[in-house]
Amino acid sequence: MSNGTDLELVPSLPTWRAKWLRVKILAIFLRALVLAQAVAGLRAEVTFSRDIRPLLERHCVACHRPGEVAPFSLLRYEDAAGRSRMLAEVVRGRRMPPWKAVPAAVRFHGARRLTDREIGLFSAWDRAGAPKGGETNPIPEPGDAGWRLGPPDLTLKLPRPFPVPGGGPDLYQCFALPTDLPGDRYVRAADFRPGNRRLVHHALFFADSSGASRRLAGGAGNYPCFGLPGFLPSAGLGGWSPGNSAYEMPPGTGTRLGRGAMVVLQIHYHPSGRAEEDASELGLYFAASSPRQRLFDVALGSREIDIPPGAVNHRVTDHFTLPVDVWAWEAIPHAHYVARAVRAVAEMPGRRPLVLLEIRDWDFNWQERYRFAEPLRLPAGTRLRMEWTYDNSAANARNPNSPPKRVLWGPGTADEMAGLHVQVTPVQEADAAELAEALWGKFMRTVGGGFPGRAPE
Repeated sequence: MSNGTDLELVPSLPTWRAKWLRVKILAIFLRALVLAQAVAGLRAEVTFSRDIRPLLERHCVACHRPGEVAPFSLLRYEDAAGRSRMLAEVVRGRRMPPWKAVPAAVRFHGARRLTDREIGLFSAWDRAGAPKGGETNPIPEPGDAGWRLGPPDLTLKLPRPFPVPGGGPDLYQCFALPTDLPGDRYVRAADFRPGNRRLVHHALFFADSSGASRRLAGGAGNYPCFGLPGFLPSAGLGGWSPGNSAYEMPPGTGTRLGRGAMVVLQIHYHPSGRAEEDASELGLYFAASSPRQRLFDVALGSREIDIPPGAVNHRVTDHFTLPVDVWAWEAIPHAHYVARAVRAVAEMPGRRPLVLLEIRDWDFNWQERYRFAEPLRLPAGTRLRMEWTYDNSAANARNPNSPPKRVLWGPGTADEMAGLHVQVTPVQEADAAELAEALWGKFMRTVGGGFPGRAPE
């Protein structure tokens, strides 16, 4: 008990917890002090042209421009000046720019995380009345009709706008698109442009050299494909979900697209409440030569998802042990609205576990491909482990069910998933066959020993 001469922050808690709270409070105070010092050390006048425009161009206008996912543009001085107070607040709270990965030992390419000094610039600019500074033209929009990697080598479009009803269940629709390629090509990058962002939940892209998708699609050119595409793809070409940018494969790799192959776009539509149409496009970029190495997808995931209503800390895990030495290039998480956190760890023989990715505030609307700043060498015997945590309580503001309901695995918006993909290449190309065999075994165990066909209509 306190004798009145000292301060007991949490007298009823155990000693260790009281110490932890004191450390937490001290950390918050120190960060506020650092931020205040950063702001105090800024120039006497922070201007848009000199200080704010470069930050918007680097971190914001990819989304904050006409036709993109953000609700308003930040291309012009007037756009930003009228929202200076809001900009200062959202960057101070690190809600913007959206970057969900927490700081860790692993660094990421293209991380949209502002420094304390950059956050201070926004605050100082707002307090100064949002001065313009020198004359400045609007930030230029990307050219080539919005293709983020320049004009594609091959552009694939839906043959006609696809109608989506205003209500009813989610739709999975596969569009079989001919490439008419005269010879084999290798895809090094792909960029997807959703035609109607209110409808498109996510999309996956597959190569089909068997002709199966053409037969399934018939004269309409498309067919329902809830869950899986209904055939065994010859290759995967990536995917898109909210928050994703264009997909570029690691240097020296590429995905074969055979002569005359079909490309199948599997698009998941979520009705918006009114009848609308979608006319999405996929741009493909080809490598100049054959790839030097093969890229493999280590797919961690589980269909054993059964989350009771009210559960606040429900966990789902999966793992895979690497049979050979690999380079790890990126981590790609996927789940829906009840998910709250994800953690991916590499448990290497004889070494401390390495956290590859951790997100503590999962948001379905900001899914990313987290490319490592440098590829990570993981030795044979490394156990890749993922853990998803779900909050199926009424306190979860993103819970699609009110009151909460039992949530199972499924591809629908109100269902849940638990996916974490790690893209790797074998250190020795001679080990590619062994890695492929191990991954195929894991895949077959996941689907129960057989590849599911087209879902019954």
